[in-house]
Amino acid sequence: MALHPRPIAAVLTLVSTAAAAQASLIPPEPSPWTVDTELRALRTQRSANMAGPLAEALRLQPGLTAAPASSSSLEWHSRARWRGLSADALLAHERTDGGPGESTARFNELEGSGEAAGWGWNAGKKIVAWDVGQGFRPNDVVQQEQRRSLLASTLEGRPLLQAERFGADDALSLVWVNPHHLNAPLERQRRAEESALAARWYRRDGALDLHGTARLGRRTGASLGAAFAWVAGDEVELHASARWLQRHDGWALADGAGGAPVATNPWQVTTLGPTTQWLVGASWTGAAQISVLAEAWHDGTAPSRRQWRDWQARSTALAAFGQQPGQTDGLRIATAGNLAWQTTPFDGASLQRDHLYLRLAWQPEGWQLSLDGLYHPADHGRVVTAGLQWQGDQWRLNAAWRRFGGPAASVLAQLPTRTQAVLAATRSF
Repeated sequence: MALHPRPIAAVLTLVSTAAAAQASLIPPEPSPWTVDTELRALRTQRSANMAGPLAEALRLQPGLTAAPASSSSLEWHSRARWRGLSADALLAHERTDGGPGESTARFNELEGSGEAAGWGWNAGKKIVAWDVGQGFRPNDVVQQEQRRSLLASTLEGRPLLQAERFGADDALSLVWVNPHHLNAPLERQRRAEESALAARWYRRDGALDLHGTARLGRRTGASLGAAFAWVAGDEVELHASARWLQRHDGWALADGAGGAPVATNPWQVTTLGPTTQWLVGASWTGAAQISVLAEAWHDGTAPSRRQWRDWQARSTALAAFGQQPGQTDGLRIATAGNLAWQTTPFDGASLQRDHLYLRLAWQPEGWQLSLDGLYHPADHGRVVTAGLQWQGDQWRLNAAWRRFGGPAASVLAQLPTRTQAVLAATRSF
C-alpha cells in the first residue's frame, strides 16, 4: 500500500504535536497517544557473482540489465496509537551506486481494533504472523513472511478482517485476508495476494504450546496444519510444524523451451497440485547467554530436483549457443535475454525443497553476536551469515555479512549476488 510522502508526513506531524501537547498538561494525566519513532541509516555492499546465468548474459551483452549493486539508504519509521486506532508508517530513500535514487512511502500497518460480544476485532492493514519455526514457517498462512532477512525490519502487513477470542489457556483467531481481492482476476491472486479465509486455534498446556491452522484460498483451495512448541527443560526447547496443501503456486517451464532462445520468458508461476511442508527444530540456551538452534525443513512448493536439472540443462545450452561463431547481433541479444530470464525461479520463499539450518548466538549485556549456516542436501549449496548488534538506550548499531556458495552446479552458487554486507545505525526518539 504505497502512499504519497506528504500525507504520511502530515499524519506523523499531527500525531507528534498532539502527543507533545498532551504531555505538557498539568497535572499529568494518562495520554491516549503512544508514539515511537526510529531513524535508520544503512549501507548495503553487494558483490556480483561471476558465475551463473546472469553473469553469462552480461558477458554476451554488457548493459543488458542491472547487475547487483551497492546502495545507501535512509529510513524514517514511526508507530502511533490512539485508542483503538494504530498506524505504522515508513518513509525511505535508497540510492544505488551509479544509479538513481528511489523513494518509498507506505503504511506497514493501519488498522482499527475493538471488542464486541466477547471477541476482539481488527480491520485494516495488519501484521499477522503465525507458527513456531525460525528459519521457515509452514503455517504462516496470512503474512507469508520471507524469513532470514539479512537485517531485521518491520514487515508490511496484509489487508484483513480479524476476530479473536481468548480464554485462560486457549485462543481462537479468524481472519479474512485480502478481502479487496475477492473478485479480482485469479492471475492477481498469487501467494500472499490471494483472498483467503484462515483460522488458528491455540492452547497452552503447561510447558506445551499447541497450534492448529486451516486456510481456504480462492485460488489454491484448502490447507490444514498443526504445530507445537515444548519447553523440555531449563535449557532445551523442541518445536515442529506441518501443513498439507490442496493446491499451491509454483514455477513451471513452458513446453518446448529447450536450449535455444524463445520470444517470451518460459518460466511462469502456475497453480500446481497437492503438496506438504514441514519443519522440526530444537534450541538450547546456556547460562552464559549462548544459544544453539538447529532446524530441518521441507518445502514442497519449491522447484523439484528434476526442475533444477532442466533449468541447469537450459542454462548450459544457452551459454553454449551464445558462444557459437557467426551469430548476428539480434540473436546474441536474444540469447542473453533468455539467460537473464533463467534467474526468474530465484524469486521464491525456498530455492530447494530440503534444508538444514544451524545457528549459534551469544548475547552478553547490550550485545548480540550470531553465526548461522543454511545447507541444501540436494546439490550441496550453502549460505553462511554472520551478525553483530549493539543496543544502547537510544542507539542501535548492526553489522551483518552473508555469502552464497557451494559446488559450481548448485543453485546457490549461481545466484546473481555472491556476497552481501550491511552496516546500519538506528536512533530511537
